[in-house]
Amino acid sequence: MGNSISHPAPAAAHAEQPFIAFEHVSKAFGDLVVLDDVSFFVQPGETLCIIGRSGVGKSVSLQQIMGFLKPDSGRILVAGEDITGYTEEQMEPIRRKVTMVFQNGALFDSLSVFENVAFPLRERTRLQDDQIEQIVQGLLGMVGVHEMADKLPSELSTGIRRAVAIARSLAAQPEAILYDEPTTMVDPIMAHLLANLLQKVKFQLHLTSIVVTHDMNFAEKLADRVLFLHQAKVHFFGSVAELHQTTDPALQEFLRLDDRALPGLVLSHS
Repeated sequence: MGNSISHPAPAAAHAEQPFIAFEHVSKAFGDLVVLDDVSFFVQPGETLCIIGRSGVGKSVSLQQIMGFLKPDSGRILVAGEDITGYTEEQMEPIRRKVTMVFQNGALFDSLSVFENVAFPLRERTRLQDDQIEQIVQGLLGMVGVHEMADKLPSELSTGIRRAVAIARSLAAQPEAILYDEPTTMVDPIMAHLLANLLQKVKFQLHLTSIVVTHDMNFAEKLADRVLFLHQAKVHFFGSVAELHQTTDPALQEFLRLDDRALPGLVLSHS
């Protein structure tokens, strides 16, 4: 499956309906083509890691799932719905099912860590204050920032802001969560802690997830499937086990140039 450029079968061909699916999606910004006939799917409860060099459409894919960008052609399906032409109003219930953790955390600057995490609970539920406090404290404990509850985002490091953003996303009780480069621009220790946090979320909550990452060690540990985008096209889509067997030259070069590539993951051309 991973030995040449190939597309997965359309979503309808799978016995279990994917939670997220791209069907022949293309997207360009002027003359710059970032996605060219891209197809992939994510089954309920699975984690897909999207890898590739900068500018190949990884983050654009996440923004299209959230409806922030529209494809030029093709279809995007989320939670059983074709969202390709959805209006902002139609996307609202989709965004209650799917949440996104941005690189900068996208926290409310004027709210404390506690209030940032409590925000979705106050907006979307009728829980009492004591119930909200119990849930927020539990989430802050889960992501390891319990002692930061009273701090403002400006007082936090990049990594801690991301951990808080993950807690806030989980407070919204989504069915799926999208992560845009969760371990980039942080020190190695924080990157390791964030990687462990995403593993904990995966195995404890069984949410459907898509993770855009450059970190091959991270992808190896977390992914059920890996999607490699190169020059706007799918060059690999398959399991981590299949990744070990690929002979695709572009993927091999990517792994070789990645200074965090795992030993044994870079294969010979023979």
